[in-house]
Amino acid sequence: MSQVVDRGLLDAVRRIADAAARRVLRVYHSPFEVARKADESPLTEADLASHRTIVEGLKALSPALPVLSEESADDVDFAARAGWTRYWLVDPLDGTKDFVKRNGEFTVNIALIDRHAPVLGVVAAPVTGVCYAAGRGLGARRYDPDGAASDLRVRTPAAGKPWRVAASRSHMDPRTEAFIRNLGPSERVSIGSSLKFCLLAEGGVDVYPRFGPTSEWDTAAAQCVVEEAGGRVTDLGLEPLRYNTGESLLNPYFLAFGDPSVGWRAFLPGRDHPAGPDT
Repeated sequence: MSQVVDRGLLDAVRRIADAAARRVLRVYHSPFEVARKADESPLTEADLASHRTIVEGLKALSPALPVLSEESADDVDFAARAGWTRYWLVDPLDGTKDFVKRNGEFTVNIALIDRHAPVLGVVAAPVTGVCYAAGRGLGARRYDPDGAASDLRVRTPAAGKPWRVAASRSHMDPRTEAFIRNLGPSERVSIGSSLKFCLLAEGGVDVYPRFGPTSEWDTAAAQCVVEEAGGRVTDLGLEPLRYNTGESLLNPYFLAFGDPSVGWRAFLPGRDHPAGPDT
């Protein structure tokens, strides 16, 4: 079976993400205004500059492939994208709230979706200059700004040691609290945006539970990084997250975890909640 992606394509997408990250950083280090979308989420010139950079780069790289970006998703209805078997899925600035807070915890996310699954993922962190990249069958790597590259691998929890749980500062909720209690002894690591997935992929945490709303562009690139590092990103039935399967672009609730041999289902809170995001 031939590879779905190759190293050359992955490296080209890394360069596009790096260019977008530089555009984001330019805005970050200048005075900027914050607008509001229809859903009251923030929007800045960094979101738009990154969007333009990525779309232009991807169109030059693969003119035949559609691009679905958070900043243009309203222009593409399901009737138009239902027949897509291969397309780019982009979050030009994941963590705009963190960007506005100037805490550095935001990313640029680019994924290639093939038959509803992410087969290439690049997550770039503009402030640190670190980039995480993965491709189906190519593994996952971390690239540091000094040029060093290291392979990523999820960690296997040591017996008797506390679980390390990635948690969002702004999205803690009763279901997440219950999941963490069910784990038993644990340590929480709070970090923003897709960096939670990346921390999981490099062995810094064991699990990232999410019982709140996310969109498909929030998870796709990082899902590929986690999977190629040996982990999983699944719905609450422990089935891998899939993309472009219906009109809604919202994800179900999910678990991202490192060691697939752990019985993660046993730690889920009561079954009386919906298997999908709050709307």
